[in-house]
Parts: sequence; structure tokens; C-alpha cells
Amino acid sequence: MSTHNSFDEQFVFTGKVKTLSLAAIAVGVVTIIAGFLTNGERTFANLLLMGYYFACVCMAGVFFCALQYVAQAGWSASLIRVPQAFAKTLPIAATILLGIVVAGLFITHTTEIEGKQVVAPYLYKLWAIAGVEIKGNANFDPIIAGKHVFLNKGFFLTRMIVFMGSYAIFGQLLVKYSEGEDDLGGMFYYKKSFTISCLFLVIFGFTTPIFAFDTIMSLEAHWFSTMFGWYNFAAMWVSCLAIITLTIIYLRQSGYMQWITQDHLHNLGQLMFGFSIFWTYVWFAQFLLIYYANIPEETVYFIRRWEPEFKPWFWLNIVINFLAPLLIIMARDSKRTTSVLKVTCFILIIGHWLDYFQMVMPGTVGPTSHWYTEILWIEVGVAIGFVGLFVFLTMSALSKFKSMIPKKHPFLQESLHHHI
Repeated sequence: MSTHNSFDEQFVFTGKVKTLSLAAIAVGVVTIIAGFLTNGERTFANLLLMGYYFACVCMAGVFFCALQYVAQAGWSASLIRVPQAFAKTLPIAATILLGIVVAGLFITHTTEIEGKQVVAPYLYKLWAIAGVEIKGNANFDPIIAGKHVFLNKGFFLTRMIVFMGSYAIFGQLLVKYSEGEDDLGGMFYYKKSFTISCLFLVIFGFTTPIFAFDTIMSLEAHWFSTMFGWYNFAAMWVSCLAIITLTIIYLRQSGYMQWITQDHLHNLGQLMFGFSIFWTYVWFAQFLLIYYANIPEETVYFIRRWEPEFKPWFWLNIVINFLAPLLIIMARDSKRTTSVLKVTCFILIIGHWLDYFQMVMPGTVGPTSHWYTEILWIEVGVAIGFVGLFVFLTMSALSKFKSMIPKKHPFLQESLHHHI
């Protein structure tokens, strides 16, 4: 394999990882088919969970790239191809999530809502059910009627298309400019990347909370939290950092990107640690304010998650996403030990799956019979399928770069000599 002085290194996606990713996709497809034959509502909920997770990681990949340009960060220049691969995958991830949402909105089934048997969509049944905003209709709900201007199918889907479409366009532009920089050199494309990144961060900052409100919070449309958007941002950012780090570790162990040192991994570990604490702060602030105020229309959200079927997962969520990184990678040496960092990444990736599970399942499927029946073969199979799809698409995107490193990035030498 090329040494760190050779910048013409190109990733070749083949071998065991490619085979396993295709096998995982097959497992996911079989699980989804079997799931629709046995429990369509649970299958739709899991598709939304994983489609949202997939799209959020790719969106956060674009955010990572834009953040480095706006901060004029030098340390990350040599590893930027990995989040750029996430950005290249975002249009597919966005299309998949949009397809899940559209299907969940327009395919109906008979279900129970507040003790009544009604015909409702598989997803967003509280506000997307027919007649919910019409006085005198059997489905009329005064709370939802007050939100109907915002929560209606047309405006909802328009927002989703505009938001995810704009994120995908910015991501493609940043990749295009980076590749153009390799061909042209100079500062022309770097300055364009800086300008585009500034614009993206403003748009992303204002629209990400709304995207989270729409896609996840509106599953339980009677409830709302103004902190929910930033709570979701923290989750997507930490999980993306963990996946970036894990991808780089895999590439290094496979003989690629040998210019990446423990100092770069240390920086990524610091970001994972710091934003895990930030995630905990937002989670606890949201929880404490609602618990302390004890207003019924607010506390209902947490009461659902304190039912016996969800309560063990509720507390495990905190243990995994807060205590694990706090106890494992707080020390400097831990962040500089590849094996420890790898284990932490796996813990956080699974932990934030559990976090999204807690956001989605209580308000869609509701409790089953026991806490241990909340996560069964549908959850595991759909998750495996999306993991395989993510690996296949991002590794394929990475293999399409002419070089694994942006050879003419103005801060490349700073990154190659990064030391902390």
C-alpha cells in the first residue's frame, strides 16, 4: 500500500466488507418484507427510525465539512474525504427517508386512537388522519386543528423536500469544489467552499430544528418542546462523529490513509466526548423542565417512556450515551488508544440508535407485552439492513474519489504535521 507521502492513493471497495454489506442489505430486505406481512405498523416505525438515522448522519457529514471551512480548521484537511463521502450519499439517504414518509402518510390501516377504531395512516396518524381539523367530524381534534396550518400533508412534504434537497445540494457543491481544487489548485475553490459553507451553516442552523419537529416530534403532535430540535442535532452530530472515527480507523487498519495519526483521532475523540456531554445537557434540560413544571400536556411524553415496557430502555439510553463516553474516553490516553476509541464508537452508534428508538416507538407502536419484547427481530433486521446500505453507499462514494486526500487543500501541510 502507498506510504503517507503518496497522495495518489485511491480507495478500492472490495473484499469482505463489501460482501458483508450486501449480505446485510439482503437481511434488511427480507426483514422488511416479513415485517409488513406480520406487523406493518411496527415495520413502518422501524423504517422511519433507520431512515431518519441514515439521513441525519449524512446531513451531519455535510455539516462537518462546512464547519471545517468556516472555522478555517487545518487539522482535519487530510481526513475530509470521509465526511465528503457521507455528503455524496445524502441525496440517496434523503430520497429513502422521503419515500418512507410519503408511504407512511398515504398508506392507511385500521388502528386505535384514544380508544376509537379508526382508519389512519401508518405514520403521523394523530394529525394526518382525515377530518381531524373539521368541526363535527368524528375525527375532529381541537389541538391538532389549531396546528393544521403547519401540520398538513402538502406543507409538511414541501418542507421536507426543500430542507433535505438544500442540504444535499450544498453537500454536492462542497464535494465538487474540493475535487475542482485538486485539479486547479490555488485559492479559487477554497474561497467558494468557504462562502457556500457560511450560507449552509446559517440555513442548517435555522432549519434543522424544524426538520426534527416535522419528522419525529410530530409523531406525537399533541406534545411539543422547543429544545427538541437541538436535542436531535446533538444526537446526529455525535453519531456522525463516531461513524467518521470508526470509518477512519477501518481505513487505517486496511492500509489506507496512513497520514492520519493518533493526534487526528485524539481530536475526533475530544469532539465525541464534548458533544456527548452537550447531548446529555440538552436531554436533561428538556427532561428537568418538564418534570419540574408537571404540566399534563408536557409530562405525557415522558410518562409514555416511563411505562414498564420502555423504562429500562429509557435509563439505559442515558447510561450508554452519557456515562460510557464519560468513563471511557475522558482521559487523554483513552482518546489516543485506537482499540478504546473503536469500542466507544460502537457504543455511541448503538446508543444513539436506542435514543432514536425512544423518540419513535412509544408514540407510534406503543408498548407491547414486556420490556424485552420492545426490541425484537424487526428492529434488529431493519437496523442491520440500513447499516449494510450505509456502508455500501459510503464506501462506494469514497472509492470514486481520484485521491483519498485533497492534494491541493491550502491547509494540507498543517494537517499532515498536526500535533497535540
